[in-house]
Amino acid sequence: MKALPFVAGVLLALGAGWAGFPRAIYQTRPQPVDFSHRVHADKAGTKCDDCHALREDGTFAGLPALEKCAGCHAAPMGSTPAEKAFIDQYAAPNREPQWATYGRQPANVYFPHAVHVRKDKVKCEECHGDVGKSDKLPAARLDRVSGYTSETMRMQTCIDCHTKNHITDSCLECHK
Repeated sequence: MKALPFVAGVLLALGAGWAGFPRAIYQTRPQPVDFSHRVHADKAGTKCDDCHALREDGTFAGLPALEKCAGCHAAPMGSTPAEKAFIDQYAAPNREPQWATYGRQPANVYFPHAVHVRKDKVKCEECHGDVGKSDKLPAARLDRVSGYTSETMRMQTCIDCHTKNHITDSCLECHK
């Protein structure tokens, strides 16, 4: 009977830590633009690589620059408040949106998008899910200690895919 308060205290502390630690370690950073992948994919026929392109050398160019967006949105194409806000805040003043990145990799990791996309014909959705069907960009959850996001790809994801596809590359292909 004397152990009951101790066990209850331990369980309470574990529960509080389990619920509180993720909230304490991650800060939420919303995206600067209310963007719909679905509208761009369905109505405009935009493909992933129209905005998220690879450079000539095969490295990933990252998030789209303002010039990509402003090519179509120098003037309104629709009547949504989100598009008007984008034009007023970014396109018209020629101000680059400060996108919050979801998947910054550690400095010792090189993820070759070109090999996966061009050579192995991996579809974007295989790693990134149904982003093309989303109506709103989720906020990025940034780890206050490491600087990585909760969406940063985990090594086990790569290992599982390589195992499933019988790929036995050396660890040094991606780890530099």
